[in-house]
Amino acid sequence: MNSKSKLFEARLLLCTDMDRTIIPNGSQAEDFLARKQFSDFCSLPQVTLVYVTGRHQAMVKDAIRDYNLPMPNYAITDVGTMVYRIDEQEWHESKEWKNEIAMDWNGNDHSRIKDLLADITDLNLQEEDKQNIHKLSYYVALHSDHQNLLSIIEKRLQARNISASLIWSIDEPKAIGLLDVLPKNATKLHAIEFLRRQLNYSLNEVVFAGDSGNDLPVLTSTIPSVLVGNATSEVREMAQNMAKSHLTSLFLATGKNTTMNGNYAAGVLEGVCHFSPVFRQPLIDSGFYCGK
Repeated sequence: MNSKSKLFEARLLLCTDMDRTIIPNGSQAEDFLARKQFSDFCSLPQVTLVYVTGRHQAMVKDAIRDYNLPMPNYAITDVGTMVYRIDEQEWHESKEWKNEIAMDWNGNDHSRIKDLLADITDLNLQEEDKQNIHKLSYYVALHSDHQNLLSIIEKRLQARNISASLIWSIDEPKAIGLLDVLPKNATKLHAIEFLRRQLNYSLNEVVFAGDSGNDLPVLTSTIPSVLVGNATSEVREMAQNMAKSHLTSLFLATGKNTTMNGNYAAGVLEGVCHFSPVFRQPLIDSGFYCGK
């Protein structure tokens, strides 16, 4: 089978974080043509694009407009608590996903869990539009002992038989900690796996891209994943240490052997070249050289 025939039969579920992954809102430089080449690649009929982000729906739409990003086919938003199918600009919420994650909170809703944690002074509720029925989000000062804080919250929830994931990350531009309390299975990793099963993609037909601590569960899973070049050295080291049992599933973008620096969208495309070589020629044709 020649390369054109292989490309015709190939397909890719490209799942990518947004902020500081395809959105160049970190301190490092973005290659001038990276986002255009990313958009051109995502327009291929063989590519199904999924945004996997902590942003809520309105903020995702803002980012698509403000950064001239391609419209995705699916979106996993609110740190994995919402899954949408996008069809001709219409966003359709997955009720199957909502029902699947609801069981983890053992009949408790957002309001009850908020009351349960109300006396913890280190927790400051985020804005109303950053909350949803299965997502309780807080700001935490960076000087706080967040490991001890997570331990306290976890014990309280376990005492009520509430199965939860506590997702800690840092908003670097604003220098503030972010803490999301989610149903146990409402993570980026589980949402990607849910979508992969729903759409009947095999594991080797999926590529994930991310940059930060809340991407680590996916980056260090068996899902083929790329850590973009602008990720911090701390996240890079953590990813390598956590993925020791399956390092072949993790690729660190550097820009080496490409025409770009490996940051942001350029790093995503570099990861695609690594994991899905059948797509190298279309990328090379568009001006993104990524080796032979």
